[in-house]
Amino acid sequence: MEHIDTLVIGAGAVGLSIGAQLSQQREVFVVEQGKHFGEHTSSRNSEVIHAGIYYPSDSAKARHCVAGKALLYQHCEDYGVPVKMLGKVITAQNDAEIQTLEKLILQAEQNGVDDLYWLSQVELQQKAPQITAKAGLFSPSTGIIDSHQFMLSLIGQLEHNQGHFVANTQFISATPVQRGFLVTLNCEGQTFTLSCTHLINAGGLFAQHNAAKIEGLSGAQIPPIHYCRGQYFSYQGAHPFKHLIYPVPEQHGLGIHATIDLAGQLRFGPDTQFIDTIDYATDSSALNTFYQAIQRYWPQVDKSKLHIDYAGIRPKLQTSGAQDFIIENQSIHGIAGLINLYGIESPGLTASLSLAQSIQALLDAE
Repeated sequence: MEHIDTLVIGAGAVGLSIGAQLSQQREVFVVEQGKHFGEHTSSRNSEVIHAGIYYPSDSAKARHCVAGKALLYQHCEDYGVPVKMLGKVITAQNDAEIQTLEKLILQAEQNGVDDLYWLSQVELQQKAPQITAKAGLFSPSTGIIDSHQFMLSLIGQLEHNQGHFVANTQFISATPVQRGFLVTLNCEGQTFTLSCTHLINAGGLFAQHNAAKIEGLSGAQIPPIHYCRGQYFSYQGAHPFKHLIYPVPEQHGLGIHATIDLAGQLRFGPDTQFIDTIDYATDSSALNTFYQAIQRYWPQVDKSKLHIDYAGIRPKLQTSGAQDFIIENQSIHGIAGLINLYGIESPGLTASLSLAQSIQALLDAE
């Protein structure tokens, strides 16, 4: 039976980041049940590099977003991954929303983000032409990235270090043994077993499903998952924006905001809808809701140019309120060599390289 040091389940941005990081010192296999890497949350998002503004002080999201942002920009430079530090404008429509912006500046500073600044009305019109707002903040370190090329660079790093990425491979079960785990996998219809010293569950939308297949983990130790679908509309034709445009954040996310991809395409989203199963169906009847939300800060938006584009799903751990990443190792669940990552939603892409470093630190401390 083949024995490897570390098996990572899940080849999204976080799983691949962990694999690339650990492969510098260990023998690593990253397995993915899909045909391709990053088929779910990692490729169905806004591709925004977040600054670290919104998250509660001392939360894992705040720490890993701020640290991950710096690591990500450096990684893109080192590996030639397309990226642009566009910056974003956060708009306020009334006095209550201005108070929210004031709180955001304080929260950002507590998180170590000290580059936000208020825009004058002249600056607001320069950075956000046609936008109607009573006030605005600018976040210069917010950016956009080609997430596909980023994940390709991680696979390149992994394989350069003699690690392996294996697609079409489903995790079936894991049993703790003296030297780690006996793991059963199904690769293109063929079931086989290997042993590993360390098992990292970075399954994203499937993390809880994977955890339920690990012997010795009780159901009470696995947090519930809530699938939160968000749709995006693309905007066909010319637009006046060079920066990202965000309203003040909402209960379930950052609101229907305007992002620009590396080709200059404008799109809006996501909305929020909790669903029972993983389903990427889009609903063009959401057009009116999107139009009204966008019109609130961009009155000149042309409704006829809005077209339904795609949907993504966020692996939320609860249906309301602030929630954090959960990273559980032996000190929490009692199983040596096992690390489970739950609720890795936004800013998971930004945080991925920092999360990988933290996983390495946990393994090194064993």
